[in-house]
Amino acid sequence: MSSLQGYVDRRVLLILQDGRAIVGVLAGYDQKSNVVLSDSKERVYSMDEGVEEIDLGLYLVKGDMIVLIGEIDDAIDQAVDLGTIRAEPIPPIRY
Repeated sequence: MSSLQGYVDRRVLLILQDGRAIVGVLAGYDQKSNVVLSDSKERVYSMDEGVEEIDLGLYLVKGDMIVLIGEIDDAIDQAVDLGTIRAEPIPPIRY
């Protein structure tokens, strides 16, 4: 995760080791890849209901918890109706 500078001030999706999916604007990071997100939301997936978004606000994520960071295309993300998506939650990583 040495090249996070290109993601600063952009909307990103983080997948964490415990299976959570967090979306927010990358506000900053440090040498340990700890990440600060602003205007963040957790997306909770379910097979029974649509995707639920839980407001988190300003959020700090430890670098060793991050599995994946990817930029989100705002136009595509806004066009998707999260209420219609059914998906199994991502299981936590077990060592």
